[in-house]
Amino acid sequence: MLLYLLATIGAVTVAVLLWRAFGSEHVGVGSRRSVAPDDDPEFLRKLGEQARRPRKPGDSDSNE
Repeated sequence: MLLYLLATIGAVTVAVLLWRAFGSEHVGVGSRRSVAPDDDPEFLRKLGEQARRPRKPGDSDSNE
């Protein structure tokens, strides 16, 4: 009886691990991947616009 219980627990554990390793991609969990700023075209575009914009006297990057 104990052997069957351990075999069932092992099978469930293996099934859960396989589902988490391969099944979560198909459910859409992997689609919430964040993009690093240097890979984000929108961020790079804004950065380029800020670099091209002329600075006014008194403008500062700090919020003092």
